[in-house]
Amino acid sequence: MAVYSVTEVARYLTDVLREDPVLQNVWVRGEVGNLVRSAAGHSYFSLRDGNATLRCVMFRGGGVGADLLEEGDAVIAHGRVALYEPRGDLQLIADIVRPEGVGELQLKLEELKMRLENEGLFEESRKRPLPRFPVRVGVVTSPTGSVWHDIQNVTARRYPAVELVLAPALVQGNEAVPTIVAAFDALERLDDIDVTIVARGGGSLEDLWPFNEEDVARAIFKSSVPVVSAIGHETDYSIADLVADVRAPTPSAAAELVMPDQAELFADIRVLRRSLNSIITGRLESTQWEMDALLPRLSRGLPDFDTLRLRIDDMMRTTAGHLRGTMQVSSERVNGLRGILESLSPRDTLLRGYAIVHKENTVVTSPSQVADGDLIGVTVAQGVFKAQVTGEDARPVPPRRRKRSRKSPSSGQASMDLFED
Repeated sequence: MAVYSVTEVARYLTDVLREDPVLQNVWVRGEVGNLVRSAAGHSYFSLRDGNATLRCVMFRGGGVGADLLEEGDAVIAHGRVALYEPRGDLQLIADIVRPEGVGELQLKLEELKMRLENEGLFEESRKRPLPRFPVRVGVVTSPTGSVWHDIQNVTARRYPAVELVLAPALVQGNEAVPTIVAAFDALERLDDIDVTIVARGGGSLEDLWPFNEEDVARAIFKSSVPVVSAIGHETDYSIADLVADVRAPTPSAAAELVMPDQAELFADIRVLRRSLNSIITGRLESTQWEMDALLPRLSRGLPDFDTLRLRIDDMMRTTAGHLRGTMQVSSERVNGLRGILESLSPRDTLLRGYAIVHKENTVVTSPSQVADGDLIGVTVAQGVFKAQVTGEDARPVPPRRRKRSRKSPSSGQASMDLFED
């Protein structure tokens, strides 16, 4: 036989309650009793009928309708059943309280609204601004109703440059929800839609019910462009309105919110044109004044070209005189060097009767370089002739007085020493 502790039994019961889908999403009808509001703002009460009592709690900020709780009132509460382990009490943790007699659709609406709000679908921080100048606007509505014609008329009057893209859908009845979701999916496949309007005319809660369905709310939530909702009349408020980025009281008002007013735009353009013309005129006048003030300063700042021209002429004359003097000195120096070179020229030496003897391209400077019968060349002032060596080998003749020793200018080789007879 297994024996369990109280804690184990309590935790087991807690798990059983948590896994029961009925007890986790239950509506309970009863009369309010033992109502106590704590200092923290929580509401503790009981729901009772003639046979039983159920403890309940609604935490502050954890639901809607706590302000409707009054001792003895008949209400309908929604929530989940849980076990409070420290006391072993079963209790309903309520999140919605409505007076008894509220219709089933209204209760279902409150439940879905609470759930979607907890998921963040109504969060204001995620809502996007509308584009100022839309190019293509998607419209989810019935193509045969007056709503589509109203939106077209407002668009033609305010901003005819925009293109309306109709995504037809049923807006009433049991088949409306899948067509509305399909219309949003069709617009989502277009990559150039700037904003979407979802709209229908007024009606009863039952007529407007497709726009209170979860599938429609999630289709609006996942739209990649801002969504403007206009469901019913100004007093009607649907879940689609809560999820959309912007709510309009009527379909025509939705079109006016999306479309800029061309009359206002033209007026703004005229104002801007006048302002721009004024700015340009003022800037031109200011620039002209600045130019008028700068011209005298520019005139005073111009150089004296006549004086500069005279100075340039003087410099050119002075430079020309220096060049002429330099050229004359250089010419005289060149003439002097030419005379020295001419005086040192081997040709002048040959004109005085000397000759250069060479054998096989070698200058003969000693009798020992030639033998009897050798052919030699003799260079004189007027040319070259051939000669042949005859007789005994001559002995070297001792030099008497050295005259000059130079290289042959014609052969580039060392010449023989020349002596006077």
